[in-house]
Amino acid sequence: MTDLRAAAGNCGSAVEHRLRLRRLHIDSYLEPVAFLHRDCPICRSEGFGVHSRIAVHIGPKSVVATLHVVDGDIIGTDEISLSESAWHMLGAREGQGASVSHPQPSQAESLLRAKVMGGRLGAAEYATLVTDLVRGQLSDLHLAAMVTACVGDRLDTDETLHLTRAMIQVGDQLRWQEPVVCDKHCVGGLPGNRTTPIVVAIAAACGLVIPKTSSRAITSPAGTADTMETLAPVDLDLAAMRSVVEREGGCVVWGGMVRLSPADDILIRIERALDFDSEGLLVASVLSKKAAAGSSHVVIDIPVGPSAKLRSAVAADNLTARLTHVAGALGMKLKIVQTDGCQPVGRGIGPALEARDVLAVLQGGEHAPADLRERALNLAAAVLELGAAAAPGEGAILARRTLDSGLAWAKFQAICEAQGGMRRPPVASFREDITSLVSGTVETFDNRRLSRVAKLAGAPQAPAAGIDLHVHLGEAVVAGQPLFSIHAESAGQLAYALDFLRAGPAQPVNVMPR
Repeated sequence: MTDLRAAAGNCGSAVEHRLRLRRLHIDSYLEPVAFLHRDCPICRSEGFGVHSRIAVHIGPKSVVATLHVVDGDIIGTDEISLSESAWHMLGAREGQGASVSHPQPSQAESLLRAKVMGGRLGAAEYATLVTDLVRGQLSDLHLAAMVTACVGDRLDTDETLHLTRAMIQVGDQLRWQEPVVCDKHCVGGLPGNRTTPIVVAIAAACGLVIPKTSSRAITSPAGTADTMETLAPVDLDLAAMRSVVEREGGCVVWGGMVRLSPADDILIRIERALDFDSEGLLVASVLSKKAAAGSSHVVIDIPVGPSAKLRSAVAADNLTARLTHVAGALGMKLKIVQTDGCQPVGRGIGPALEARDVLAVLQGGEHAPADLRERALNLAAAVLELGAAAAPGEGAILARRTLDSGLAWAKFQAICEAQGGMRRPPVASFREDITSLVSGTVETFDNRRLSRVAKLAGAPQAPAAGIDLHVHLGEAVVAGQPLFSIHAESAGQLAYALDFLRAGPAQPVNVMPR
């Protein structure tokens, strides 16, 4: 494994300039950023300007950061400040001495240039590219170019495998004593499809090992980690994650904290900002995390629908083929389940609202969403059969019995306690019902537009925000009946989502008049 925090230590010119650290508590998420005063002599002597890449050194640790130039007196001409991510990478302390220098040129820049121009890269080239990416040698502008260069069919199957292997190698890797280690993943694009916590609870209750690492939202109103975080802590390090799995057989934690395939978390940050999805990057993201977590048997849910991420059976088949090829090359057993993606799953869209639905299914509540329950049971059945906890054709019976008996709910509570204690999902302070203008039948859902409304209302950053659906396809409604409710944690966010709805040419829930 590469020592990422010290990796920049080999870069830099012979001349290093001393500065005093000043903490400004600026959050740039995962991007290392440095701040120098415009009149700092170092800026002038070294020719550093806005967006220059500089190497910052504190003792034996170094990081390559993007420079932002400051006017005014927020920092002095003899001081340097760092974003919180860079501060923590270096273990910096207020007032400590630091030095800066020009970073060593990255070979990855020329490789990236070749990829942007339409070239194909080999295994060694992807290893170099990903290593420098994780070391911080590439700026966000470079990373945005990389993501863009991989969109569509610009990343072929062989390149996808090379990228996946490179992403595995630069992070931590878990190994388990058990020969069968299961996992389940959904490629996304379907609001409310929060089956993972239910599947993990059923599989672990049936004796399977299922160390589930999940992502936060990329282009959706909630990722599994966002939803799970409203129920229990998910920011577990590798040792804590292993302890939970050894104790309970399963977990649901944020993959970014355990540093399994850290390159994926960096690329996700860029994809989120660009609102881009790439088939090749998706495959590398999913399978690098599964392989790094030590998973040997994986079930993948691919929803297919006109406004899902995969809009046609052909697109789903192409993704299935790429996933199967790369997984086979990695020695992983894979089962793909293509599911209906024509409408959201459950009622909630957004972290806390989806968590509410998950709890209702696990607890066997009278008003638990039937579609979420059945979807989770079908996927759990696939996991049980793939992991040999159930004979072929008998997974559904075991999954249903485990859920109906309360064993899955008991296991889920135990997992939450092992991860740091179970929480009660928050409730939004502001709510607005969106009603049908006509009497008729619910004909279609625009999943992407629903997700957009939920995000404008604040999800996932505001965990209680989102949408609560009141209807499903084919249901009869009357004029004035609520179709869905928007939940927000502030009046401003609610108004923002409502303005988007009123300005749009079409509504996310289409009712065909009688």
